[in-house]
Amino acid sequence: MNIGQAAAASGVTAKMIRYYESIGLVPAAQRTESGYRVYGDREIHTLRFIRRARKLGFSLERIAGLLSLWQDGSRASGDVKRIALDHVAELEERIRELTEMRDTIATLAACCHGDERPDCPILRGIAAGTEAT
Repeated sequence: MNIGQAAAASGVTAKMIRYYESIGLVPAAQRTESGYRVYGDREIHTLRFIRRARKLGFSLERIAGLLSLWQDGSRASGDVKRIALDHVAELEERIRELTEMRDTIATLAACCHGDERPDCPILRGIAAGTEAT
């Protein structure tokens, strides 16, 4: 199948497929004599793996490691688990940071009267770097 068909079958855009090839995440596709890329079931399966890993928030660097382990039948599952648990720790940190941001914004919004007055505790709080003023 050509790159458009591969994109449709894998859920990865043609632009991203080209990008993944350019950075070496996936091997360059076979080409026809006229230069068109040709993809088979194996490449589609790999692209789907990448798409799913991206949806789970893995970085391209970690996806490269996961792909390598996925394709290595003699891998140790502990290596895969380490990557997954490192990612979980990063996600937990991001959740903590997002929760803190949400709480700060909620506190600032609660201090605001939301009326016609120009006084705005939200803007003052952002400018001052404090939760409420």
